[in-house]
Amino acid sequence: MGIFSGLKDLGLGDLENSDLFADEEKAVEQAAEPAPPEETDFIYDKSFTCPVCDKQFMSRVMKTGKAKLVSTDLDLRPRYVGIDATKYDVELCPHCKYAALTRYFTTGMTTAQIHLIKEQISPKVKLQPHSEDYYTYEEAMERYKIALVCAMVKKAKNSEKAYICLKSAWLLRGYREELESKRQLLPQQREELNQQEQEYLQNAYKGFVEAQKSERYPMCGMDEYTMDYLTAVLAFEVGELDTASQYVSRLLASMANSRVKDKARDLKDLIVAKRKETEK
Repeated sequence: MGIFSGLKDLGLGDLENSDLFADEEKAVEQAAEPAPPEETDFIYDKSFTCPVCDKQFMSRVMKTGKAKLVSTDLDLRPRYVGIDATKYDVELCPHCKYAALTRYFTTGMTTAQIHLIKEQISPKVKLQPHSEDYYTYEEAMERYKIALVCAMVKKAKNSEKAYICLKSAWLLRGYREELESKRQLLPQQREELNQQEQEYLQNAYKGFVEAQKSERYPMCGMDEYTMDYLTAVLAFEVGELDTASQYVSRLLASMANSRVKDKARDLKDLIVAKRKETEK
């Protein structure tokens, strides 16, 4: 006889065979496996004042220190758990349509630059409607494209334009990876995304090389050695192996810290392997 025998006489016969501790055991099991974090757990709405039209607007930004950094790609793209930070690094004013990377958005703009944005961007840009409570890759790519056009129109420094191109390449890489993880990436789409990423990397490489000829450090928040390493990586990724080797040699003979030199040595090994591969 069970501990619940006799419940039938009390009108509770359907509970006679119940497991007294089933709910508690189930609760403990569920507690041991927490649900994976959602992207919205890592973002919040922040108020910005547009430097072009002086109007305020809200933009989604990533919470500082909330997401866990797990690794970086060869070209310094950061990888976090639960969120692609690159999607949240462009601010876009919905009123005048001015957009820029976060680090450049609030910096001072000249009267001439403001005039160019109001004349060539504000009356022309048509924003697409989006209803998600986070930035999808499609929406993020639209924001980056507008930021790049704004940088071109306002005659921004080469480093700023190159940095937008670099982060656009990171964004496309993240989009491709997301589609792959969901088994939604078609062969033709893979080819198109790879080609677009390569084009952005080529423009980033070209822009940083030009920037190093005339701009001062820090550049895009990076010191000279980090920028040399990044340019070497970009040269490698676009097939300019001789240039990549020159940058690496310069880094290894420089006063760069051990972290940068270790990365440079790893890159040197990749360059040697790539040369052997192309010679076959």
